[in-house]
Amino acid sequence: MRLFTLGFTKKSACEFFTLINENDIDLLVDVRLNNKSQLAGFTKGDDLRYFLKKISNCAYEHCEEFAPTKELLTAYQGKNIDWSKYEVQYKAVMKERGDYLDFIRRFSKHKRVVLLCSEPDADHCHRRLLAEMLCDLHPELFVEHI
Repeated sequence: MRLFTLGFTKKSACEFFTLINENDIDLLVDVRLNNKSQLAGFTKGDDLRYFLKKISNCAYEHCEEFAPTKELLTAYQGKNIDWSKYEVQYKAVMKERGDYLDFIRRFSKHKRVVLLCSEPDADHCHRRLLAEMLCDLHPELFVEHI
């Protein structure tokens, strides 16, 4: 499996689906807490599932179990905690849930998987943290932020 991460903010639908197609992504794992917001535009839940299938022949999974808790996200967005605290707390939440431990087996039939969130840059996004946790478990896993 090859793992990618992608944020949709500041991307047009054309840019977004071009990245999906150019990287031959066959599964998009949506790791957002809320995928139904009107602010999500073309990446709103069921719309995204439809577009991915029609435009890219790509499967879609919304996996809230990889998203931060609402409380953690609110604390970070409200500037009640900084990125370093967010990072520690997100990793603790993931370890407590344990769902990431089964990621590779769960999605093993896919060759090229992308983790999707809204942040345009992976540096301050939980998708990067999740990708790093997966690489710690599976050192052979290669991650590319597109």
